[in-house]
Amino acid sequence: MGPEAAAWIVPLGFFATIIVLVIGRPMVKAITAKAEAEAKRPALPPEVAGRLERMEQSIDAIAVEIERISEGQRFTTKLLAEVRDTPALGLPAARPRDSSAP
Repeated sequence: MGPEAAAWIVPLGFFATIIVLVIGRPMVKAITAKAEAEAKRPALPPEVAGRLERMEQSIDAIAVEIERISEGQRFTTKLLAEVRDTPALGLPAARPRDSSAP
């Protein structure tokens, strides 16, 4: 690499640095401004935050109750299925009707 190559590399490096600074600095400023704007979003008032907290607790309680109802429904369905399969009081289990009989 001789002095002729350095004569081309130094000016090209200088102009490349200038271009990166001219384009990069506004981009960094825009990104920083956007991040600051998002950080300055107003916080929820305490009344709203309290109401949301109570709503969340209510929804959780409702979900637990619905789960209990569904467990009861599954249990009842299981019991009814077992009762139909076993005869009660020593009586024979009901036979399905024959559709060909009058």
